[in-house]
Parts: sequence; structure tokens; C-alpha cells
Amino acid sequence: MDDWVTIKNLKAKNPSMSNRQIGKLLSVSHHTVKEALDSQSPPKYERAEKVNPHIEPFKEVIFQMANIKKFKGSRILEELKSKGYKGGKTSFYFHLKKIKLEQKQKYYTPYETAPGEQAQFDWSLYTVLIGTELTKIYLYSYINSFSRFQILEVSLSQTQAAVFEALENSIMHCGGVCSRVQTDNAKAFVNNASVNNLQWNERYVHFCGHYGFSPSRSLPAHPWSKGKVEKPFDYVETHFIAGAEFESFEDLQNKLKTFQKRLNGRLHSVTKSLPEELFEKEKFSLLQLPEHRYIGIKEEVRKVTSDCLISYSGSRYSVPWMFAGKQVWIRVSKGYLLEVYSQSNKLITTHRLSLKKSAIVIQQDHYRGNNSDRGNFERLKINFLEVFPGSELFIEKLRAAKRINSRYQLFQILEISKLYRSEDFLEAINKSLHYNVFNSSFIAGYLEKNHKQKFDLKPLVDNNLFTITEMINVKRDMKEYNLFNDELN
Repeated sequence: MDDWVTIKNLKAKNPSMSNRQIGKLLSVSHHTVKEALDSQSPPKYERAEKVNPHIEPFKEVIFQMANIKKFKGSRILEELKSKGYKGGKTSFYFHLKKIKLEQKQKYYTPYETAPGEQAQFDWSLYTVLIGTELTKIYLYSYINSFSRFQILEVSLSQTQAAVFEALENSIMHCGGVCSRVQTDNAKAFVNNASVNNLQWNERYVHFCGHYGFSPSRSLPAHPWSKGKVEKPFDYVETHFIAGAEFESFEDLQNKLKTFQKRLNGRLHSVTKSLPEELFEKEKFSLLQLPEHRYIGIKEEVRKVTSDCLISYSGSRYSVPWMFAGKQVWIRVSKGYLLEVYSQSNKLITTHRLSLKKSAIVIQQDHYRGNNSDRGNFERLKINFLEVFPGSELFIEKLRAAKRINSRYQLFQILEISKLYRSEDFLEAINKSLHYNVFNSSFIAGYLEKNHKQKFDLKPLVDNNLFTITEMINVKRDMKEYNLFNDELN
């Protein structure tokens, strides 16, 4: 190529120079000079076609496997070796590149959904620096398809409980849920992802039934059908994850929520609107949430020992003294917090999960019911009446019945009241007055057996109760977003 350019330049600057003179100057043949001057483009190297004796017997087989069976190159090479191929890898891939037909470009039709019609949920694994340790985290993303209002949750776990928690927290943040939620075919949602024999996970169906939305999944190999939730991960990776360092897991959570707020206040490239503004309109179309959060994992029940401890994953954790000998429910939050709930579905304590096996994690105030200093009776009375006004008769009868240890009994009863709904507790007080029994044991026993807000598991919802929807191709005119913009303005 250099000779071709030089020949052209020499002839342009010195038209009188002969081909022989130029050839002599460049040490090339005058025939080469003539060909260069006659050529309109520089010469290209073309590898001479050679018959490869190792490839030749397998040409037809390679063509079929590459272009009809759509096998990958590594798979084809393995097949050829099993058939007696003795050639090298380089020559094989050179031939494969030459004969492989161009793949058709994949394309799809974008679709939009009405307000409150669909949400999409997914997650992705990342490794980030927390403190001085490289830590694997799972970033969960929930997005309302119409408004593109997005919720980001982070956890150290991707168990079904962690997935449900992230989805539930997202729904709670939105204050409602869309009619259907689009997911992939992860085991947390689907037992059998077959197109012809779809089987939803029973617990997930129960979860859907609790919140009233229909489960919807993307067909296998159809990731584009939930592109609204998958595509934003690229932005999260480049603008939040890349190069980030965090002092602690709490620092990661706080910064993620700050980033989430920035996302929802950013002009969306498709809707040409701010997600947070569109969501103000969309939220009126969401399904209302039930009164209580979902609870449905049988294995997470524990019995408290007499020394106020429960076991989890090889370690023991303390709970308040009044639960000794009772059953409680546990829930791991975000993969690093152990939450303990009473049978009345009330959070009674939280522990950071121990990284060491056989650890005993104790909060001293869980044993304060046995302390001698429980405060002055009059002060306890004031505290009691602030929470339960109109209960003067109960306190007077308690003091009369328990002259020696009335202060102790009132303290115990106040502690018990923190673990139940006010309605349930007041009913226990009325029963105490009815039977003329005034002690903490009676109150605790009555509440344990008669409180209305049970933490029971409901029967799993039958799959047939749902109309399972696959990905629906809905075309919506983008002018609909403009109508919302006009209303917002």
C-alpha cells in the first residue's frame, strides 16, 4: 500500500518520470509501477484459497451444524473431533467464519400498558466494596410500567423470602399494586417454566392472592417482554454501582434510596415525562393494599427457651422475657437482619445476624422484666392511662388486689400491652374486670389465646383461581402520555 501511494505521488509531482525510473527508485519492477498507476484503489491482501485436507471431508457436516442446527462453534468442534477430525482449532474457526450465514436481526414491537395495568420486577447480582470487604449484593428493581416509577431494594440474599420482601417493600412504597406483575421464570415464582405446562410456585400464588394481583411471566428466551425493568439496570450499573464504595450496608441502602429519588425525578427518554409526576396520576389506578403484610413461610417459627433465646442458623438470639416458652415467628430481612414477631404479628425485636457460628446475641433489656427497679407506681399509672385512657377502675382494683406487688404487676401488664393491638388488650382488661382477676399472668394468657390478629398461615391459593396471563402485546399511542403531561401542567 505504501508503494502504491508513493508511486502515485511521484508520478503526480513528476509527470515526465518513466515507469522504469520510478521502479528503479523504489526497487520494484516497471510492470508493478504500471499496474499501480492503472489501479484506482490500493492493493489488498487476499489469502489464497487452499484446500484443507482435514476440513474437506467435513464441509457438509459443518455447514449443516452451523446454519441449520445453529450449533455454537465449540459444540461443532467437539462433534467433529468425535467423528475423527484431526485438524487444528484455528483452521476450523477460519472455515466456520467463511461459511456461516448471517443471522437474522432480532426485532420486537414495543408495547405500552395503561395506568395501573402492569408492573415489572427483576434483580441482578453485583459485587461492591462495603467497608474493606468485597461483598455480593442483590439489587432488586420494581417498576410501574406506565409511569416508569421505579423502586430499588438491596439485599445480601436471593432466597424466596428475600425476593418476596423486596417485592413487598416495593409495593408498600407505591401504596398500591398494579393488576398484574411481570416477572421472569425464577424458582421463587415458577416451578415449571414449560410453555405448555406452566406451574406457578404455590407460595408465590399465595403471595399474589394476598395482594390481589395476577402473576404474569415472560416466556423463556423472551427477555424483551420485561425490558422496562431490565434496561434500567444498565443505567444503575454505570451511574451507581461502577466504582462505588460504601462504609456499611446501611450506607449502601441510604445511597441507593437517594439514587432512586434521582431516577424518578429524571426525564424519561420514552415517555418524555418525569416518572414521579406520571406516578401521581397512575397511583389512583393501583389496587388497594390489605391491612397486614404477607406471612406464609411455615419453617420460620421458633419456640423460645426458658432463658429467652431462639435458635437460627447455628446461633442464638434473645427475645423479650414474656415470650419464654412461647412460639414466635422469625423473618430474615435483606439477608442480614433477623426480625422476630409475636403471634399477633407484631415486631418484638431485631438482631444483626452473627457472622460466627454458635454465637449468643443478647440485648439486656429483654430481661428487664426481672429487674427490681421498675419505676414508681404513680408514674406507671400515668404511662398506662396515656395509652389506655378511661382505665382508672382497672388500676384501682389492681392496686387493691395486689397491695404488695402492684407496681410489679402494672409494669408487667404495660410490657405485655406493647405486643398486642389496643383493641385486643382492652378486651383483656374488660375480662379481667369481669372475672375480678388482676395479674399479668391472666392478661398474658387471655391475649395469647384470644387475640384476633392471628399470625396464622392461610391455605395456599389454588392456581386455578387465577387467570394466568402470558406477555400480552399491547400497542398504545404515545399521545396518551402527552394527555397526562397536559393535566400535570
